[in-house]
Amino acid sequence: MEASAASRPAEEMEWLRQRCSLLPAAQGCPRTGRGTLLLVVTLSLLMYPVLRSLALQLHSAITGSYISGTYSIAFINCVNEQIAKDIARAIMDKKLAAYVNILPKSSALYFWEGELEESTEILLLVKTRTSKIGELSNYVRSIHPFEIPETISLPIDQGNPLYLKWLEESVPWD
Repeated sequence: MEASAASRPAEEMEWLRQRCSLLPAAQGCPRTGRGTLLLVVTLSLLMYPVLRSLALQLHSAITGSYISGTYSIAFINCVNEQIAKDIARAIMDKKLAAYVNILPKSSALYFWEGELEESTEILLLVKTRTSKIGELSNYVRSIHPFEIPETISLPIDQGNPLYLKWLEESVPWD
């Protein structure tokens, strides 16, 4: 019985040598676990943003705390007050924002096609979910009279918890 037990590891080693015959002896046979580990690490890195977002949302739901950057303020310049009102109303009708401020005229200096330009514009401040900024930007591009409308955003770092809760309730999820 001992001889049989002693020969089993020798048989397994021989099988392993045959399986890895193309590799130099010092290199050894790669383990299937390495490929699996590499796959898990790669998928983890690729899924990190999604997993982090889900974890933060879960934490926020459980604790009721605000997660910095969940909401953003988008800035959109308009050529006049009527266009600003029309764009603001269209944004609200599509439920892309919870709140839009229409700020009075401001002077603007900018380069356009190599020339220094000066104009008067109306600024929209749009409060929305950060996840809606791409959709908001695309929508504004489709309805704005400017060839290249300004749509930029900044994340909201902190704020009145009750206001931030209202934002959450006012803008539907994606």
